[in-house]
Amino acid sequence: MDGSKSSESTQFGALPEWNLDDLYSSPESPELAADLDRAAAESRSLAEEYRGKLADGAEGGAFLAKAVRAYEQLCELVGRISSYASLYYVGDTTDPQRAKFYGDTGDRLTEITTDIIFFTLEFNHIPDAVIEDALKDAQLAHYASWIHETRKWLPHQLSDESETLLHEIDQTGPSAWKRLFDETLASLTFEVGGEELRLEPTLNLLSSPDAAKRKAGADALAKTFKANLRLFTLITNTLSKNLEIGNRWRKFQDIADSRHLSNSVEPEVVEALVSSVHEAYPRLSHRYYAMKAKWMGVERLNFWDRNAPLPDQDNRVVAWDEARETVLSAYGEFAPAMADTARQFFDKSWIDAPVRPGKTSGAFAHSTVPSVHPYVLLNYQGKLRDVMTLAHELGHGVHQVLAARQGLLLSQTPLTLAETASVFGEMLTFRKILAETQDPKRRKALLASKVEDMLNTVVRQIAFYTFERRLHAERQQGELTAQRLGEIWMEIQSESLGPAIAFTDDYAAFWTYIPHFIHSPFYVYAYAFGDCLVNSLYALYEEAHEGFVEKYFEMLKAGGSKHHTELLRPFGLDASDPAFWNKGLSMIERLIDELEIADQASSPG
Repeated sequence: MDGSKSSESTQFGALPEWNLDDLYSSPESPELAADLDRAAAESRSLAEEYRGKLADGAEGGAFLAKAVRAYEQLCELVGRISSYASLYYVGDTTDPQRAKFYGDTGDRLTEITTDIIFFTLEFNHIPDAVIEDALKDAQLAHYASWIHETRKWLPHQLSDESETLLHEIDQTGPSAWKRLFDETLASLTFEVGGEELRLEPTLNLLSSPDAAKRKAGADALAKTFKANLRLFTLITNTLSKNLEIGNRWRKFQDIADSRHLSNSVEPEVVEALVSSVHEAYPRLSHRYYAMKAKWMGVERLNFWDRNAPLPDQDNRVVAWDEARETVLSAYGEFAPAMADTARQFFDKSWIDAPVRPGKTSGAFAHSTVPSVHPYVLLNYQGKLRDVMTLAHELGHGVHQVLAARQGLLLSQTPLTLAETASVFGEMLTFRKILAETQDPKRRKALLASKVEDMLNTVVRQIAFYTFERRLHAERQQGELTAQRLGEIWMEIQSESLGPAIAFTDDYAAFWTYIPHFIHSPFYVYAYAFGDCLVNSLYALYEEAHEGFVEKYFEMLKAGGSKHHTELLRPFGLDASDPAFWNKGLSMIERLIDELEIADQASSPG
C-alpha cells in the first residue's frame, strides 16, 4: 500500500494495491524531506522576487509569464507532496502514524505556501487593459484561460493579511473538522448478525439479493448513525457556519456562488439543470420505482430495497480479471487509444482495489500532478456495480492523463466537466455488457440496474444539492438540531424518490455519511451535470456525429484550458439552453421506455 506492488488474494482473485513509489517511497524517504526543504526555499525565493511587483503589471508580458511559470513549478512540487500525503493517509485513516504524517505534512505545506498567497492576489489587481496588453506576449498567452478564471475572484478576495490568516488557521479550522469526520466515519463499526462490519461492506448489504440482509444492513447503519448523530450534527453546523462567514466576507450573494465560480459555470446554467431535473422527477424516479415495486410484488418499496437486485439480475461474483477485461474491451471498441491509456493503471500499479479496515470508503481518481500520473482508489466487492465503478474511475484517470500535457494550472478540469469521461466510460461498458446479454430477463435486469445508477447520479445528486441548499439557508438563522436536519433530509428524499418508496424514521439519519457535504459543499450537482452532458454526447455518438471520437479526445486533452461553452461548441451543444438538459434527461426516459419493452418481452405468455 505504501509502495509495495503486492496484490491481495480474495474471492475475486488477486486485487491490486497501488504503488506510490512514483511519488515517494515512504514517509521517511530522503527525497520527500528534500522536496519539502526545496519547496520552502522556492516559496521564499518566489516571494522575494515577485512580491509587490505584480499588481500594476508594469513589467510587461514576458516578466509576468516568467512569474507564472515559477508559480506553476512551485505548485507542482507542493502538489506532489500533498498528493502523496493524502494517498498514503486514505489507505488507513485509523492508523495513528499515518494520521500524524498527514497532519504534520499539511502543517508544513501550509507554512510553505503562506509565502505565496500574495501571488494571485496581486495578479488579480493588474488593470484589465494592462493584462490584455500583456497577453499579447505568446508565453503569457499560454496561461490566458487560467488568468481569466483566476481574475474572476477579484471581487471576492480579501486583504493580503486576511487571506494569509485564513490560510494559516485552516489546519485548525475547516480542515480539522473534515479530518475528524473522515476518521470518525472510517472507525465506525456496524453490527450485522453478530459480526462487526465497516461502512463499505454494510452499505453493500443494501444491494444484496437477500431481503433479510438488506433489512439487517439498514438497521445496523441506522443504529450506528443515530449513535453518532450529535457529533455529525456538530461538524455539519460548524462547517456550514464557516461557509456562511466566508460568503459574507467575500460578498457572495448566493450560498453556492463560490462553488459555481470554482466550477467555471454560471449560476443560471446550474439553475436550469436543477429545475429540469426537479420537473422530471415524476417521469423518471417516481415512474421507475413504481415499476420496480410492482416487479417486487409490493405496493411500496422499503427504503432499504431501493437498490435491491431484481430476481433475475446477474448476482454472480465478477472476478477482478473479468472486470478488467470488460472495461478495457469496452474502451477499446470506442477508441484503442482510450484502452491503451487505461491499461497503464493495471500494468503499472496505479489502482488500489481491496476493502481494508480503516481504508477510506467509496472510490475516486486522484490526478496528483502532471509530472507523475493519477491513482485510482476502489473498494471492489465483485458486483456488477463495482465493474461500473471501475469503468467510471478509469474514465477519470484517462481524462487526467490526457489533460496533464496542459501543465498544472491548465490541466485541472472544473467539476462540472470532470465527470465527462467517467460517465462516458460507464456508458460504453454498460452498452457492451447489454449487447452481449441475450436472455430477456437478464437484459431487463441489466437495464434496470443502469436506470438505477443514472437515477442515483442525476435525481439523487440533485436531491443532495437541494438538501444542502436548504441546510445552509436555514443554518443562517441559527444552529440546526439533528431532528431538523433529519426532517429536511426526509422531505427532500420523499419528494425526489416519489410515493413508491416507503421511509421509516430510521432513514432520517442517513444524511450523516455523505462525505461531499463535508468536503465539498454543493459539489454533487457536478455528477448530474456530467451525466446529462454525457447523455447528450452519447446520443451524438450513436448518431455517428462526424468526427466524434477526434472531437471527444480533443475535449479531454483540453483539461481546464477552455470554458464549457467552447468545449461543447464543436458538438453543437449549449449548456445554457434548457433543451440541452432535457435532451440529456430524455435519454434516461428512453431507457425506462426500453425497460418497459424488455419487461413485456421477459413476461410469461
